Amino acid sequence: MRTGAKFWRNVPLSARERAIKDALDVAVTKRCRLFGAVLEKSNHSGQDVTQVAFEQVSSRFDQYLGRLHRQDDTQRGLILFDKCAVERRIQTMARDFKSTGHTFGRLRNLAEVPVFIDSEASRLIQLADLVAYALFRHHEFNDSTYYDVIRNSFDSEGGVVHGLYHR
Repeated sequence: MRTGAKFWRNVPLSARERAIKDALDVAVTKRCRLFGAVLEKSNHSGQDVTQVAFEQVSSRFDQYLGRLHRQDDTQRGLILFDKCAVERRIQTMARDFKSTGHTFGRLRNLAEVPVFIDSEASRLIQLADLVAYALFRHHEFNDSTYYDVIRNSFDSEGGVVHGLYHR
């Protein structure tokens, strides 16, 4: 959107930026709990950053669902991804994290392995892409324009933010 590709080509930058903020505001007004991971590859030398990111996000989401369960609000979660080249690896990791565990325990609250959907077919995936873009702009370019919209939507409890991993 921001770069002005495809549909957005003839839309002024200020209108594109407003559209991104408005879309991100949907997550805020609908009180969505967000989860994300920002990894600097230099801090994870020799590690599979895809695995580290998925482990962080999936375990944090699972812990959130566990907190709900302890409050008598039992739910199962579903992780949705944009179509990508690592689909098979992530589905295998999810099965492994559920059966044999990961660094922080085992996934217990997911209803299914991650589901991969083409972002062009799903507004929900498009919103997730915008959340990722907000994190990217915030951390890579020190531009908090979009991040500030969603800053308080990452899962937190007792003043501790659990839904966002940054290293």
